[in-house]
Amino acid sequence: MKGSWVSWIVFMVLAGLWTCEAQVCGNAPLQSRIVGGFDASLGHWPWQADIQKDGHICGGTLIDASWVMSAAHCFPNPTDTSSYIIYVGRLTLNGWNLYESAHYISKVVIPYGYTDPRFGQDIALVQLSSPVVWSDYVQPICVPDSNMNFPAGTQCTITGWGDIRDGVSLQGLGTLQQVDVPIIDQTACQNMFEINPTEQVNIGFDMLCAGYQEGGKDSCQGDSGGPLVCLSSNGTWVQAGIVSFGLGCAVPNRPGVYARVSTFSGLIKSTIKGITLFSGAEQIQARWVVMLTRTVLALVLAHLMR
Repeated sequence: MKGSWVSWIVFMVLAGLWTCEAQVCGNAPLQSRIVGGFDASLGHWPWQADIQKDGHICGGTLIDASWVMSAAHCFPNPTDTSSYIIYVGRLTLNGWNLYESAHYISKVVIPYGYTDPRFGQDIALVQLSSPVVWSDYVQPICVPDSNMNFPAGTQCTITGWGDIRDGVSLQGLGTLQQVDVPIIDQTACQNMFEINPTEQVNIGFDMLCAGYQEGGKDSCQGDSGGPLVCLSSNGTWVQAGIVSFGLGCAVPNRPGVYARVSTFSGLIKSTIKGITLFSGAEQIQARWVVMLTRTVLALVLAHLMR
């Protein structure tokens, strides 16, 4: 009898450790239209959030069990959030999503002095009224620390449910779209916007650009607040940018402009107590500790159950 109790205790500890790996950020366990994009697969982007207010308005990303990161311009009145609903674990806007959950908002935090995405500070930290439950289909994205850079040419991925062309909304089931785009050097981006300028655009220090000079692939209306994520050298997904603004969609010399997440590390740490920002080394160590502990406990459990 004593042996069976010990086995049961070890089993419960093992189950807890097995589950805790889901909370290691930037991990998409199930990985194997945005303009120019294609349908995502179920579970491939488990941090993606759908922000609704009488229908889909913006995207966002899970960065903690109780917090979603999005764009400030998605919340023009951040003190009035009663009509918003945030969905996680969903793939389609109009189909049945087996793994989704819906959450109301407790509060929205935006930088002091934010006025317009073109003037920067376009980030919102959104506290959910109830925490999410981690699974293969619901995972947090890693948030970079202030020292993390994403060099020009780095291939990253945009995901969202926005328009597939200027003024053309996503059709059918409304499946989450994804598209790969490279990071563009800040000076090169500024120079592009000055080619045949129709409006003044200044690329600030807290912004980054991604896309192609010839156009063709880009984020669009409805993708706002969603992620631009990049795969780090150790295989971890990290969020470099938040979809902020653009002039048209996928237009030549008009790449998408994103809020540069690393510049908001201070706001994120002061708002979300206990969050760990990504620098690389800590994430590798965390994965190895979990894997090693799981292996040892599995061997102990197998021995006790003989």
